[in-house]
Amino acid sequence: MTNNDIFKKLRVALKLRDDDIVKILSLVDFRISKSELGAFFRKEDHPKYMECGDQILRNFLNGLVIHLRGPRPEKTNNKPQKKSNN
Repeated sequence: MTNNDIFKKLRVALKLRDDDIVKILSLVDFRISKSELGAFFRKEDHPKYMECGDQILRNFLNGLVIHLRGPRPEKTNNKPQKKSNN
């Protein structure tokens, strides 16, 4: 199964439109146009077909996590401070 297949299946399963995918990718500061995105969803024998690279799929998955769960909360320093005995 190729990255394109995975991307297509996620798009269908989550009922995402091109606008949604562009917004999800922007959550991880990855910019892509709708026409570039459309090239990933074409058939392999189409002249404008483009292979989806690992970086694009990885950024989409990271953006999808943020989209579905929300941004990662800030880490707080909950370590107790040492008391000084003076």
